[in-house]
Amino acid sequence: MPIENNFQHDGLSRKNPGERLTVAEIAAGAPPDSPAWLNTMAQYGTALSNAGVRAVVFLHGAIHGTDVFGMQRLDEAGGLKRGYSRGVSGVDALLAAMREEGNGIPSLPGGMKPPLVNDDATKKLLDEQLGDAGNFTDAAVESFHKAINAIASKPIVCMRTLWSSEHHHLGRATAAVRLLDDLRTICDKQKLAAGDRILIQAHGQAGLVVALTSNLLCPSSITGRPKLLGILSAHAKATDRQQLAAAITRIEPLLVTGSLLNGASLDVVTFGTPVRYGWDPSGLGKLMHVVNHRTLRTDGKTWLSKMELPQITMEMPIAWGGDYVQELAVAGSDAMPATESAKAANKAVWEMVEPYDGFERWLECARRAVRFPGEGRCLLVDYKDSSGSTNPRDHYYGHAAYTRRDAMLFNIGRIVECFYGSS
Repeated sequence: MPIENNFQHDGLSRKNPGERLTVAEIAAGAPPDSPAWLNTMAQYGTALSNAGVRAVVFLHGAIHGTDVFGMQRLDEAGGLKRGYSRGVSGVDALLAAMREEGNGIPSLPGGMKPPLVNDDATKKLLDEQLGDAGNFTDAAVESFHKAINAIASKPIVCMRTLWSSEHHHLGRATAAVRLLDDLRTICDKQKLAAGDRILIQAHGQAGLVVALTSNLLCPSSITGRPKLLGILSAHAKATDRQQLAAAITRIEPLLVTGSLLNGASLDVVTFGTPVRYGWDPSGLGKLMHVVNHRTLRTDGKTWLSKMELPQITMEMPIAWGGDYVQELAVAGSDAMPATESAKAANKAVWEMVEPYDGFERWLECARRAVRFPGEGRCLLVDYKDSSGSTNPRDHYYGHAAYTRRDAMLFNIGRIVECFYGSS
């Protein structure tokens, strides 16, 4: 996407990413917390510290109980009840496999639903329910923090942030404001300045939150920023969301002056993020997208996923082709806001950021089979998570592999190699 993207949707280009693209396979390495693992992590920590990284933010949501494929929008507002899916061979079976009641992904205890609260109790609950499947656990983040700081010249702060997991435009836009407010706090507390860096590792739709954040961080006076913040401010006032209103008040003048990060750079890595919102690189440092991918195509376009009906319905339950959440939770899908006022605000944001809606447009976007947005480095990784198991909890349709403890060393190694010039 162009500089000053101004909240445009990604162009969904099917062209070869060329030099932006790297392909890798995860290999069996030192077990987490073993001496060899700790030593290698310490070396990576030194590379991060020497590059100016002063904070690492692990940003994630929840897979359980959040309509991770976004079927509510397709079912309730996308026209399926009017028969738009008729005549498309295999699509009904695919949609049935994506729905919350049929995809085998459990609900959260007590029927807990988004918005999830970023507190210790909720994080503990997710750790108990999901472990390290699509979830940056407290234990993993603490282990990472200790390992990378073992011999680093300057300490690196590590923090785990749970976003609300509201898989709709309003929820993601609200989360972007809160993320910017958190980044402002980090910069102030750590006294960050020019030459310092913050590294965000964002899993799944948390990457879409950061995509909106990148547009808000644009150093130019884009028209979309006051418009989006105005929508969110009006919604906060109408629903008495005082924390959201206060966060907007704090960050808006800093965004206008380009001083929110105190001159520090923001580096971003996304893991399994669907291609939807466009990215604005002008307010970011470095950007890379990692996707769990195994080539099933026969046309030589190895950088694209395979979206053929009805075959995909047989491939998806064993995560044969990689990450099917990343592939299918594209424009036109979404969870639905719970209240009429939230639905109205969501529609206002949607009209800004995504021109696609309805079943036919979702199918069009899914069939484009795009793995990467138009900006940033691209890394296709076979995480070796397709074991033949049809139990979703073993792989969550290829969406769980990125946050597994045994992938942490591999991930940070690729980040250091790509961003900071050392393996």
